[in-house]
Amino acid sequence: MILIGLGANLDSELHGPPARTLAAALDELDARGIRVSARSRWWTGPPDPPSAQPWYVNGVAAVATALSPEDLLAVLLAVEATLGRQRRTPNAARTADLDLLAYGRLVRPGGGIPPELPHPRMHLRPFVLLPLAEVAPGWRHPGSGRTVEALAASLPPEPRLRPL
Repeated sequence: MILIGLGANLDSELHGPPARTLAAALDELDARGIRVSARSRWWTGPPDPPSAQPWYVNGVAAVATALSPEDLLAVLLAVEATLGRQRRTPNAARTADLDLLAYGRLVRPGGGIPPELPHPRMHLRPFVLLPLAEVAPGWRHPGSGRTVEALAASLPPEPRLRPL
């Protein structure tokens, strides 16, 4: 199973509010031959790391593609740019953020050919794990073997994170 994380906390010029922009991102992936087989509800929550930015809208999608992880990452970055993402500073507010979370059972450490798989911080993020549990209940992290439910239960509660 190939998993994509989606997030945004700024309106885009073309699509408006973050939830509509992220829905457009899924449409754009489909138009580029990346089939979306399932997606979570949209969730909203505070920025991570904490800051004065607007709250984020996040979700997770399962996709199917014959692209390699490198080529899929290139498409994700191109879709972000199409939706107005500008990479100026780390952790800045954004119109779209598309992350390759997992590519089947592939485990690839950082420092080599990007992307690192699975995503190195996905197991620490409730805004990834809660939507992921909707898309793929029982999914197991390729590195640790822990289920998404166990990973989510091990995090401190984030009482402000909620489905839209």
